[in-house]
Amino acid sequence: MTRPFRFGAQVADVKPGKAWADLARKLEDGGYSTLFVPDHLDDQVAPLPAMTWAAAATSGLRVGSLVFDNDFKHPVVLAKEAATLDLLSDGRLELGIGAGWMHTDYETSGIPFERAGVRIDRLQEAVTVIKGLLGGQPFSFEGTHYKIKDLTGTPKPVQQPRPPILIGAGAKRMLRFAAREADIVSVNFDMSPGAINADVVTTGTANLTAQKVDLIRDAAGDRFDDIELSVTVFMAALHENRDQLAEMVAGSFGQPQELVLESPHFCTGTETQIVEQLQERREKYGFSYVVFSGGSYEAMLPVVGKLAGT
Repeated sequence: MTRPFRFGAQVADVKPGKAWADLARKLEDGGYSTLFVPDHLDDQVAPLPAMTWAAAATSGLRVGSLVFDNDFKHPVVLAKEAATLDLLSDGRLELGIGAGWMHTDYETSGIPFERAGVRIDRLQEAVTVIKGLLGGQPFSFEGTHYKIKDLTGTPKPVQQPRPPILIGAGAKRMLRFAAREADIVSVNFDMSPGAINADVVTTGTANLTAQKVDLIRDAAGDRFDDIELSVTVFMAALHENRDQLAEMVAGSFGQPQELVLESPHFCTGTETQIVEQLQERREKYGFSYVVFSGGSYEAMLPVVGKLAGT
């Protein structure tokens, strides 16, 4: 099944309210489906207030987290805040959540950075709790990390049965979990090292991405066609000589030019070349939901204008 293209912009810019609202309206007018905000403790805006501000400034733009770090907020609190934002935005929330990966977030804040298995176990319980509370019925849960007793999640979200849940994943266990539980799977690098480096970039090659999609398909089983597959493009640039730019970007990571040209996490070339590239990647991997990060979302407006909804 080929889904129509949707586009998201991942924005973390520290802007005053008017500039933030102006950007949200510009993205909406340009054909973007969603404004996403990441969740880190460095120099960026906090996701929930920024998402709420963007939703208030627009009428159709969806707002999402890419992604909430589960270790920063108890799932009972997050479920209530998510339901409230979905209500206030008239059903425009996409709730992205992950196990946390960036080591400096934990190191600087003093939040314990437990081993990946513990963080993923906790995330799995949290997703169960969030889904239960967004359902609007009395909910109880007893796990290793969370215990909930007869709690009814309020307010009731507009989107039913609940706002879509997005899970970002790049390693095998997370990919399998996302395949079972997410409405949207954001296929990512394997972020296990805890920082972006050359080794992480090599986990996003064309071949490894195809393997990740195959793993999602196998783990999802009959529900695979119900999953929207997304990819974040971390570097996108309009350039008349795509080979030259790809060589320069790849060289900064100490990698061959082909990695940048073929990886779905990079887009470079003329407007026509990028349009064709995204169409080819949808055909190959199923990526119909493309999120531009790294400040490229404005430069990609012509591409979004041509492909959104097609």
